[in-house]
Formats: sequence, C-alpha cells, structure tokens
Amino acid sequence: MAAKSMTLILTVAIFVSVFLALANGISDMWKLPEVLSRRQAGWQQVASGKRQANLAKIPPDWILEPQLLEDGRSRLSIAGDYIEDLLDDKSRYITDMDVPELVARMKDGTLTAVEVVTAFCKRAAYAHQLSNLLLEIRFDEAIERARELDDYFREHKRLVGPLHGIPLTLKDQFHIKGLDTSMGFIGWLGTFEGEMGTGKERNIESELVREFNALGAVPIGKAPETNNNILGYAFNPYNRNLSTGGSSGGEGAMLALRGSAFGVGTDIGGSVSMPASFQGIFSIKPSAGRISFKDTANTGEGQQVMPTVVGIMGHSVDALRMIFKSLLSLEPWLHDPYTLPIPWRPEKEYNARSELGSKPAFGFLTNDGVLTPHPPISRAMEIVKEALANKGHQLIKWDWPHHRETLEIHSLIARGDGCPDVYEAVKLSGEPFVPEITNLFPNGKPRAPLPLPEYEQIVSRMKTYRQRYLDYWTSTAKRTGDRPVEALISPVTPYAGVLPGKFYPSTYSSSVNVLDYASVVIPVTFADKEIDVVSPNFRALSDEDRANMEGYDPEKYHGAPAAVQLVGRRLDEERLLSLAQLVVEALNNYKSKSNEER
Repeated sequence: MAAKSMTLILTVAIFVSVFLALANGISDMWKLPEVLSRRQAGWQQVASGKRQANLAKIPPDWILEPQLLEDGRSRLSIAGDYIEDLLDDKSRYITDMDVPELVARMKDGTLTAVEVVTAFCKRAAYAHQLSNLLLEIRFDEAIERARELDDYFREHKRLVGPLHGIPLTLKDQFHIKGLDTSMGFIGWLGTFEGEMGTGKERNIESELVREFNALGAVPIGKAPETNNNILGYAFNPYNRNLSTGGSSGGEGAMLALRGSAFGVGTDIGGSVSMPASFQGIFSIKPSAGRISFKDTANTGEGQQVMPTVVGIMGHSVDALRMIFKSLLSLEPWLHDPYTLPIPWRPEKEYNARSELGSKPAFGFLTNDGVLTPHPPISRAMEIVKEALANKGHQLIKWDWPHHRETLEIHSLIARGDGCPDVYEAVKLSGEPFVPEITNLFPNGKPRAPLPLPEYEQIVSRMKTYRQRYLDYWTSTAKRTGDRPVEALISPVTPYAGVLPGKFYPSTYSSSVNVLDYASVVIPVTFADKEIDVVSPNFRALSDEDRANMEGYDPEKYHGAPAAVQLVGRRLDEERLLSLAQLVVEALNNYKSKSNEER
C-alpha cells in the first residue's frame, strides 16, 4: 500500500508540475525532475540536461561539425586566428571592433544593431562549443531586442542610449528575466537562489541589467564560475594548460575569444582582475558603491564591510571609460541605496595642461615580499617601467613592508562566517565540492563562524591598516618632491595564468579589496619560453615562495598573457582611467620603437 500511495503521489505531482509548467510557458522540460526534486533526478542528470538545453538554443547553422570541435578542443590555443578562421568575413569584421567604434558605426548607419548582435552571438556560440563558457544563452531574445533598436533608430534618427546595440555577457550572478541564475550551483537551477515557489524564479532583473537595457546594451548570455559541476573547468583560451582565473573566469575567457563586446564580473579578492590579467584583456574593479549590486545573487550577502563589487572587462581603456561613464549617467543611487551619489567627475581626470604640465609620478611595486612574480610578470613590469621612463615619468619604489597582513584580514572577513550558504547551496543537489572550495570545508563541513567580538577586531584591524597605508601613500610626496604618487603599478598576481591546483593566495590582488581601492588591469605581453626562465640567482623568500616558483614551467606557460595593474586610491576611478590611458599610450610608443629598431 505504501508503494502504491507513493506512486499516486508522484503521479499527481508530475501532473501538477506539467500543468504549471505549461501554464507559465516553460518549455525547458529537462527542468521537470529538478523542480520535483533535485535529489531524485541526481546532479549529473540535471547538469547534463542543462548542457543539452543550452545547445538547443544555438541555431543549427551555428553548430560546429564534430571534427572541428575535436580539432579545437585538442589545440593549445583557440584565441585569435583560430576562432577567427571559423567565422565568415562580416562576423569577423564586426567582432574585431571595440565598443566606441561599434557605437559610431551604428550611429552613422554603417551597421545595424541586428548585424552587430548577430555577429557577436555567432562568435559566442563558437566560443561556448569550444570551451563551455555559457551557463545561460539568450541569442534569440538578443536579436529580437536588436530589431527593436533598429526600428527605434529608423523612426527617431538617434540611438536609444550611449551603448545602443552593444552585446555583452555577464557573470551568472546577475538576474535576467527568463533565465536561470545558478552561480554554477546545480541545486539553484529552476529556483530563485535555491528556493522554489517564491514567484521570483526567472522573473527578477538585477538593477545593473535594467541599467544596461536603458542604455541600449544587449545581454546575449551569462558566463560561469571558473570551475563548476554544470560545465566543468574553464581553461585559458590562449594556453589551455592554464586556468582562466577566478572567479569570473568564464567571463574573462568569453572576452578573450571576443564573444561579446564587453563583460561584467564580480570581485571580492581579484575575481575580475585576475581573469582579465590571465586572458590579456582590460578591466576595472572600482571601489564599493560606484556600480550597483542591487538584486544580484551572491554568497555571504550580509558581509558588507568588504563587499563584493561589480567589475567591467573590455578590450580597451576607452571602452571601460565609456561603459563606466554611461552607467553613472543613469544616477543609479536613485534606485539603489548602496550606490553612492557620485556622478562621473571629469574634473578628476588627469589632464597635463591643468596639472601645469607636470608628468604624474607612479609607485612601482616589483615584489610584495610574499610571492615573487614569475618571469613573464617580472618582464611585463620591466616593459612598463621602461615605457614610462622613456616618457619622463617618475617611478617611486614601493617599500610598504606589510602586504602579508592583507591575506589574513581578507580571509577572516570574507570567510569569517564559515561559508554556510555555499555549503547549503552545494548540498541542495548532492553535487561534490569542486576542488577550489574544498579548503573551505574541512572534514566536509563548514568551519565554526568567528565570534562577533573577534570579527569586530578584524574589522578594526582593517580600518587601521587602511589608515597606515594611506599615510604611506601620502608620504611619497617627500620622494617625488611635489605631490604623492598618482597611482601604483604592480603585478595583478605573481603568475601569467596558473596551472590548475597550483594557485597560492596573492596580496597583489587581496590588498586592493582590503583597501577598497580601484584597479585597472592593462595587458602588456605574452610569456615566452625562450626568454622567461627562472634566474639562477633566484633566492626564495620562504618555502611558500619556493613552491610558487617551482610551479612555473616555461614550456607550459608559453603564450600566456602577462599584465600589470594600475591601482588608484578609493573612489578615484575617473583619475585612474585617465592615467591608465597614459600608460597604454606609453606602452604603444615603446613597442612601436622596439619594432622599428628590429
């Protein structure tokens, strides 16, 4: 009788679920077992169903032949020429353009929004098939939105907004109506952040998404965490021995393959800066409060003393500036109480004429005293140093001796609660922990949270650290002979990419979040196995530093991008972006002269 009763209950549940699914227009029937019970279906089955549903959203004529897929997946690099050779001439021409040029071409009528969005969707479809880079796909909806934009342009003879027709992808923390938001957790599929029956499932829009829609930008999909049990590991498209970096690694790889014109990630410890560095693209991680995080899925949501921030990835400083400025033009603080009421401030931008012709001085950090940068990163730093010196900029050696302190501060604040929400999200489906987070759960359970008095002590320590660091920064005026350095140049991490499982926490990135400073990543060069070898004079700073350097292999790292970051003081994004452009121009001039001398 018990078995018959259970069968009857399941039959009724299935009937009701099917009826509700049809009534709500839900066509993704693979979700039915997960909606009934994630545990009944099994996490592998749900993940497989999600992958198949994604492929079904790709137009048949964009599906790559099995032989092409096999060839692509066997190659060390699929960025640049390889993926471009798969494209038709028009798609290649469009997707090679940057945001400002795309907007200009749509404004003068040379290109339509449909042409631009279709070309990027096609390239994104190829990138996804080669590297599993999209958790959510909305190509059909994006092209339909592009048609609406074209209709508006024909009728009104003007663009909808400053980002009219620009395709973007976002890390899968941002809610877009009609799409799941899973953050890579299988148990979140078909739910609202792990909860069912809320009425919010696939029906919430993040404030940032609303803003992009108002500006005319067109979301085409959402990218995954670097490693997850739905799509697997996201490898670096320039060198697939290496990771894309975390946690916005899927977004970084999509930008490296130019599957979108720009991308959006989140950052609490380098999670935008690292993927940008590893994939040879530009990024900005602003201070907290400049870009809205409202209605965005996250873990550790109650932790607001060192909050997760939104970062932007793109193909130039000009693109980052245009996107950042466009977002602020909408006055997001009128919709989000945690966004600061600070509009774009042109007076903060560096202008040589208004600065009495003086050239800005930069701090220069070659080694944080914790982990020595790998040879490609040290070479990238030297290239930047020479490029700026050639332009007459003063470089001040950064002698701050307390970088290691930020590792403990960062860890205790970001993970002080023991990460119970991450644990519960994983356990919803019964999926295993991916290796990158197993250290959070010793013995398979969350750590005990820090007692509140201890947590407050750490926060107080962070505040003291910020004051000490600011005092040091201000003191550099004594060495410049004029005013404090305008920005700090440093590695983003000690590595040009990282071999999976060989990552060591880095103060170069964690310190930026502890200080709530802004950071712009600037790509410089690529690892070269003939040049970038460990010096015989290398002396390790510690056992950890020795292990880090022993993890470097010139052969395995060959071809990986190497970048630097420009760090600015808190809420100084306008100035930082203008200074980043100066650095880029100096680099371009340096490389041009080097090529001429050859």
